[in-house]
Amino acid sequence: MLYSPVGLNKAFKDELFPLGWKNVKEVCEYSQNFYVDGYQSPFKGKRHPYRDMDFVKNKLGVEVQFGKYSFMVYNVCAKMTIFRKLGHIEAGIEVVPVKELAEHMSTGVSYFEQFVWDLEQRGVANIDVPVMIIGIVG
Repeated sequence: MLYSPVGLNKAFKDELFPLGWKNVKEVCEYSQNFYVDGYQSPFKGKRHPYRDMDFVKNKLGVEVQFGKYSFMVYNVCAKMTIFRKLGHIEAGIEVVPVKELAEHMSTGVSYFEQFVWDLEQRGVANIDVPVMIIGIVG
């Protein structure tokens, strides 16, 4: 039996949305400043992509990540910094599976132990947001 990342994410939504947590979206207005003259953006006249944070309440942002390792890193090292700069959050929580649970999920799912080790080895940067990493067991 494998755990469903989609099902686990839905369970978090079903529990947190009724408690007043909101999904926050930010439209990405991509700059044209870095293209050569004459280049037309593929987004011109179309709906812009967006970034979103799974749950936000009282300036706390929560990301639930049962996906690839790169998404865990992106959430903590980029997205939370962006959402703090935009005034949505002051701190964050990243919920990830521990290795024991990840072994019962689809391939490529990263896990708590690996993520925490990498963050500890990376060290602290002056743009970091305070983030608690929570590892869950199935």
